[in-house]
This record gives sequence, structure tokens and C-alpha cells, in this order.
Amino acid sequence: MQPEDSAELRALYQGFKDNHLNPLWTQLGDLMPVHPRPKAVAHVWKWSTLYPLAKQSGDLVPVGRGGERRAIGLANPGLGGEAYVSPTLWCAIQYLGPRETAPEHRHAQNAFRFVVEGEGVWTVVNGDPVRMSRGDFLLTPGWCFHGHHNDTDNPMAWIDGLDIPFSFQNDVGFFEFGADRVTDYATPRYSRGERLWCHPGLRPLSQLQDTVASPIGAYRWEFTDAALTQQLLLEDEGQPATVEQGHAAVRYINPTTGGDVMPTIRAEFHRLREGTETPTRREVGSTVFQVFEGRGAVTMNGETTTLDTGDIFVIPSWVPWSLQAETQFDLFRFSDAPIMERLNFHRTLIESAE
Repeated sequence: MQPEDSAELRALYQGFKDNHLNPLWTQLGDLMPVHPRPKAVAHVWKWSTLYPLAKQSGDLVPVGRGGERRAIGLANPGLGGEAYVSPTLWCAIQYLGPRETAPEHRHAQNAFRFVVEGEGVWTVVNGDPVRMSRGDFLLTPGWCFHGHHNDTDNPMAWIDGLDIPFSFQNDVGFFEFGADRVTDYATPRYSRGERLWCHPGLRPLSQLQDTVASPIGAYRWEFTDAALTQQLLLEDEGQPATVEQGHAAVRYINPTTGGDVMPTIRAEFHRLREGTETPTRREVGSTVFQVFEGRGAVTMNGETTTLDTGDIFVIPSWVPWSLQAETQFDLFRFSDAPIMERLNFHRTLIESAE
């Protein structure tokens, strides 16, 4: 029900423009849609393409002060070329060559690493060297100094996840350079944080104050794998241990609170039995998956894409999606769910199979 065009109306709108004003009645559908209409699009990046490009960058681009990291951000095709995988999340493949060191720095943004293959790099977080190995999920909470060193003659690549877009849009970012070298070149099997915190059901009495992010530097694959295996074994025994038939899953948690590992990022690991297909879901917020092992497919917005080890895909807000497992299918997942839940925006719809 827009007013009829007139000279007076055009003058009114010009007055709005001159004074940096926008009338709601011309923008309501864009500002308040009946459901989320993300600019980000569902997209798949193939590991078979990502890794050779990362390796080539290792041959041509040095790592050190200035660029700081040899990290290649995944740019969602719907977000105008920004290296954002979604409006709230950043995902990159980082590559460190033999005997290289990435210098220390810190930033307000929360970060993690997930290793789909390889070993030999230690990330040093606030002076604590943390081994990086296949299947490990590693944390660098906001404002922790961190650097990486490769102790081997082989390169290594992994994915980084951060809340860079969210922090950028809300102007909360800080950055500070640290040492040009890492503060500790030791290569322990387990970090000091793991030695203190990673004992099931036990909390050190010296650390009774809750922390905003998890004090655990690395969540090891051996424990993730065992937890998923036991869920499926219990399912075989008739116990309600899986989220859905044939679908085991775990969430990485902060042991001081039982909540998410970091205030802006949720991390999970999912395992589907061969032949399992999940129901179609819609969720408010952004999700990113990386295939850790196995073959399968993802269907997003009705389009199905086959997936192999290392492939990464993003599911924007309210996009319908489901997974199909050709073999046993292991996937790492991270999302902005803590933000959506704290702001009371989170919503999930599981669509009927009919």
C-alpha cells in the first residue's frame, strides 16, 4: 500500500536521503523477512583442490612477520569476495613447511584448529606446546599468544576456524604481535593443559574458577573415536545412545562449565554408519563441516554433492540439509550456535520424510 507518486513525495524521499534516513515502509520485506534469507550460499570446497593450492603457496609464499600465517580463507560465493565462509565464521586451510615457524601473536578473536591428516607441528599457546596430530581438535581462545613450529622435514596442513566475521562486523577486534619465534620449542606428547585437565570426571582443586573458554589445549582423536564407537555399540545393545539410528555424535565441551569450548563457536564430531541418511534439517545460524574419513554426500537446498576425505562444506542459516553415508562417514562440525542461543535466535526444524 505505497502512496501515489507526486512531487511532494519525491521531495520527502530526497529529504530522507539528504539526512541519511530510510523509511521502514519501503524496506520491511528486506529488513524483516518471513524467514531467514541468507546472502551466503551453500557451497562445497574439495580437499583435492584445496591441498595442492596450499602446497603451491608453501613453495612460493614465505611465512613470517607481515602476513603472519600461510592461511587461505574460504570465501563464500554469496558474500562478495570476503574471505568469510559465513557471515559469522571464518575457515581456512593453513600450511606450514618443513622446519618452519609461524611467529607468535594474539587477537581478540577465538580460534581453533582441526587436523584431517599429518603430524609434526606443535602450536604453542601462552607458552604451552601442544602437539597437533590427525583427528585432534585444538583451541586458541581469544587473547592467547600462539605460534606454530614444524619439527619435521615434512609439511603439514590443517583447517583453522575463527569468529572473524562476527568480531569484524561488531568492531570488537584487537591484535598484538608477540615474539618472532615461539616461546617454547619443546615437543611433548601431551601439553601441560592436558596433563592437568584430561582425566575423566576429575577437576583439579587448584582450578575451581570457571573459565569463559576451555582450558584444554587439545581434544585427542583417540578419545573422540572411542566415544563414538561406544555410542554405536550401545545402540547395538538396544540402549538409546545415539542422536538418531546409526548416527553417533559428540560435542567438545569446556570442563569448567559443561558448555561450549568457546563463547562464540560450537564444535562437534559426527559418525554415520554405512548406509545411514539423516533427516532434513533447517537451523538458524551457520554450520561448517569437514569430512574426516569415509565417503558420502550432502544435500543442501535440494542439490546433492558427493564428499570424500578433507572436503569442506558450509550450510548457511535456514538452508535445508541432510547427510548420506556411503561408507562409515566421520565428519567434524563447527558452528555459531553459542551466539544464536545466547541471543535467543536459535531455531531448528526437522522436516518430515513424507
